[in-house]
Amino acid sequence: MIPLRWRGKSAVSLRRLYGTDKAAALEFLDRDPVNAVLARVNVERMGLGPASALAKYNDAQEITALAWDGGNVIPLGFTPAGLDELADSLLSRRRIASSFVGPATQVMGLWERTRHDWGPARDIRSCQLSMVMDRPSAVAPDSLVRPARFAEAGLVLPASVAMFTEEVGYDPMIYGNSYAHRVSTLISAGHTFVRVENDALTGQPRVIFKADIGALAGGVAQIQGVWTAPDRRGQGIATHAMAAVVSHILENIAPTVSLYVNNYNLRAVQVYKKVGFTRREDWATILL
Repeated sequence: MIPLRWRGKSAVSLRRLYGTDKAAALEFLDRDPVNAVLARVNVERMGLGPASALAKYNDAQEITALAWDGGNVIPLGFTPAGLDELADSLLSRRRIASSFVGPATQVMGLWERTRHDWGPARDIRSCQLSMVMDRPSAVAPDSLVRPARFAEAGLVLPASVAMFTEEVGYDPMIYGNSYAHRVSTLISAGHTFVRVENDALTGQPRVIFKADIGALAGGVAQIQGVWTAPDRRGQGIATHAMAAVVSHILENIAPTVSLYVNNYNLRAVQVYKKVGFTRREDWATILL
């Protein structure tokens, strides 16, 4: 059977953004800082030339929808007709994306229009809870949780690799040093938080909890990479540790903290609710 190709039906009003469009793009993203944080990180880095961003304009030449179309495709604000146009644009070029991520209605709508060409997906996470906090937790923060030190990069890396492998399904180190560089960069920025203790058997220090600020833009810090050592799970460590992370972020980094979590990860959802996160809406991720 010949794979079906999505054919958009609406007149094209989608165009690639340039550096001169940066202010307009940021103004659009300001309308919903929590949903926009991943895209905004990239838009803030736009240079003078063409960017990995597409925007839909209305007759007044105002941006009404925007998609980052780099390694992650992040669609925001598209109507069904707009998703038609976005799908046509993506399918007209060689695929560089490894995932779709963002509000569930946007991501799943775009996937429906591209899956015949870009499927099958490695994984479809159609319901992820987007959760937010803007005030300190009522839970007592763990005083042992702190920003990781750069000298601890070698200590943090195994925990980061374990988290990634557990979450995504493969070891990120098989593709070279890029993941280790990412870990070091987060630590250097003060965006990785850890609790370290000495192993009961070896006496050597190890990370038993970690969390990262994976995206920071527009007054929103999005937490990613939350991980507790398997042998320390179910002991309340993550709850108090996350309260400490939130406290540090609100006091020193950003006025709003967000994250997104798979709806089937009931233990994690309960931890975040106990800390004080509230569900804002649903996100989705397609791993290509």
